[in-house]
Amino acid sequence: MQIIRDKKRSFDLEAMLEKPLFAHLATIEGDIPKDSPVWFHWEENELWIIGTANDTFPKRIQNNSKCAIGIVDFDFTTGKVHHAGFRGNGSVEPFDSGIAYKIISKYLGKDESKWDQRFQNLDSSNVLIRFQPKTVVIRDQSYLI
Repeated sequence: MQIIRDKKRSFDLEAMLEKPLFAHLATIEGDIPKDSPVWFHWEENELWIIGTANDTFPKRIQNNSKCAIGIVDFDFTTGKVHHAGFRGNGSVEPFDSGIAYKIISKYLGKDESKWDQRFQNLDSSNVLIRFQPKTVVIRDQSYLI
């Protein structure tokens, strides 16, 4: 994975990816780009995303593995704007409850009994998306308030 960063305006990518931020997964259907907001887990230079039976992005990835993912950490009170833009390939993988737990607990906490019912007892009717970035562009676009 090639990391492209401005040496003067950069940030700690690993620290950003530990935060419960939304990512935007861009896929292609035919010649039409499509965008899906997703939760993610970063591990060993790969992003993992849950795909449910109602999601359409897993089928798009099966048909065309080229994807992009954008993640922004923004705080209007301080002017912080950190952006990471990933380009690479996704693959549809069998559901793994261990990875799914890592994703969901990052956003909802470790106590499964407090999770919204939609996120409890996920099973093999779901899939995982494994995104392998070829490049990531890291930009600190913060501004002073």
